[in-house]
Amino acid sequence: MNEEENKDELQGGGNFNDVEFIDSNEDGEALPNKDVLKKIRQELKTCQKEKEEYLTGWQRAKADYINLQKEYENSHIKSSNIIKEKFLKNLLPALDSFDMAFGNKETWESVDKNWRMGIEYIYQQLMSALENEGIERIDKIDVIFDPVIHESIETILTDKENQDHKIEKIIQVGYKTGDRIIRPARVNVYEYKK
Repeated sequence: MNEEENKDELQGGGNFNDVEFIDSNEDGEALPNKDVLKKIRQELKTCQKEKEEYLTGWQRAKADYINLQKEYENSHIKSSNIIKEKFLKNLLPALDSFDMAFGNKETWESVDKNWRMGIEYIYQQLMSALENEGIERIDKIDVIFDPVIHESIETILTDKENQDHKIEKIIQVGYKTGDRIIRPARVNVYEYKK
């Protein structure tokens, strides 16, 4: 062996391709073929068991990750809805002021037409923005009273049976986002009396 080959072997650069490893017992004697096969089978069983454990662990971790993603998305949606609700609650007095101004037809009609149209346009932009964010007005009359979305302020007697429990008038508009009621509509409700 020359000096360079010696350096390579000392630095770990030796070639081990021509080395053959033989399974042996404690005394260094080669094991019989059946013992080698038995040992390989045992190692294979151990590897298969470890593979199953790793696979099961990976599947659990993947399922946990998917569940965490769903939980995060639900949490994000809930917090987004809470922010929407808080914003709308702060905006409700201004929206109520618009409704009161528009509700007094005689006074509203007496205002300069150009100014009135400008205010109505601003109001429409505001309503459009709220609608785009999934916020809906609860303001329909002549529909059946629903205690989830309506709050009864006054009962109005009627002699028409088909109007029984229907909304007669909106006193204050309600708002909702999805299934969540931000504020129920305050209403007058018909009650049928013979």
